[in-house]
Amino acid sequence: MHVTTLRCLPFEAAQAERPVSDPSRDEERDLVERAKRDPRQFGTLYDRHFQQIYRFVYSRVREQTAAEDVTSEVFMKALKAMPRYQDTGRPFAAWLYQIAVNAIADRYRTLRTAQPLDDFHDLSVAGPALEDLAAHRDEVRRIWTLVESLPHQQRTALVLKFQEDMKIEDIAVAMGKSAGAVKLLIHRGVTKLRDEAASLRPVE
Repeated sequence: MHVTTLRCLPFEAAQAERPVSDPSRDEERDLVERAKRDPRQFGTLYDRHFQQIYRFVYSRVREQTAAEDVTSEVFMKALKAMPRYQDTGRPFAAWLYQIAVNAIADRYRTLRTAQPLDDFHDLSVAGPALEDLAAHRDEVRRIWTLVESLPHQQRTALVLKFQEDMKIEDIAVAMGKSAGAVKLLIHRGVTKLRDEAASLRPVE
């Protein structure tokens, strides 16, 4: 497998093929160490994590070609940085998400525009905090549209938490923030969503 040749899978396929479980920490640590010594071994890590990183990137940029480009950039940056990678006890994927978050931010700064998040079919809504806001599919779609109106960091924290189902500590690594700061971002984001959602409900 050549890392420079990105497999261009549709978003739906990437979501459907998402691994059911993560490799054990010992196995992953061994793969990482081998990739640090020999770049040719990076292909195994690429295969393990491509789907979830592509899915996350696609959910942010909302366009297949752009998602493929950004995902390719993420893995190329990861490959180049492997010799400097330090195992901090967090999943390797958290480091990849950190690179992805930065790559997406760079893209937004370049384009100065953001694609609307208006297709519920392409999102995996998880977590009672959001489900409690929406009893029906149309309202859920409106909630995720509202997510796009949140400040960038609140939006990223919510997507990583409720779409990617990441732990607070791993989100902190991905965003380069403390766990407390991430919790505050999520709290403020959900609070704003509750207020906005309430204002959208028709008065009986």
